[in-house]
Formats: sequence, C-alpha cells, structure tokens
Amino acid sequence: MSSYPLLFAISFLAATVVPLGSEWLLIALLLQGLAPVPLVLTATAGNFLGALTTYLIGLYGGLWLIRRLLRIDERAQQRAERFFQRYGSWTLLLAWLPVIGDPLCLAGGLFRVPLFRFSLLVILGKLGRYAFIATVISR
Repeated sequence: MSSYPLLFAISFLAATVVPLGSEWLLIALLLQGLAPVPLVLTATAGNFLGALTTYLIGLYGGLWLIRRLLRIDERAQQRAERFFQRYGSWTLLLAWLPVIGDPLCLAGGLFRVPLFRFSLLVILGKLGRYAFIATVISR
C-alpha cells in the first residue's frame, strides 16, 4: 500500500476505538522527506472521517452500537457528557485527544450538534495537531 492511502487508513482507524495512533506514521513519512502539506491533509481527512463515523453512531445509533461497536463504557461516556455539557460544543476542538476524543465525538452526535459545527470544530482541532507535528518535525 502506498504512503498516502496507508496514512489515510491508519488515521481513520485511529479516530475510532481501534487502539492505534497515526502520529508515528506521519512522523516517519515526514522523515522520509515527503511533502508536509499533502501528508497533513491526508491524515486530517482520514482522522476526521473516523470521528464523523463516531458522531453518526451517536446521532443514529443505539446503546448497543455505542457499547459493542465503539466499546465506550458507561463511565467514559458519562465523563465526556459532563465535560461536553459544561463547556459546550467547543470541546470538539479536543476530539484529537486520546481516550476522551472518541466519547466527545459520540457526545456531539448524542447532543445533536449540527453537522457543520461538528465538522468545523473537529477538523480545526485535528488539523492543528497534525500541522503542529509537521512543523516541529520539518524544521
């Protein structure tokens, strides 16, 4: 598999409950000399679409999907919901964080955050993370 589709796939899976990170692959590809902008955009797109999948499960899925497919336990979901209720949809800027990011995206769906707002906030957060990594590594 070539570099960009692999980065996209790993970034997508990393935004679900699959225990992966995508930063390591981004860093490896940057160190190989690939152009930072296409890499950052590819990783962001994959990671956003993975988060969107979780959002849609929150929006349309039932408790079975949340527990079985996403494997988000009740405690993690309640923690994310409290955080989300306290700080509002702005918390979606933190969807890139490990552990809490997936439940935040789920909460975005459960609380019916409009799709445009969800997308804008999640993309900004994820793009910011990847751009920061690319900037540090490409120096």
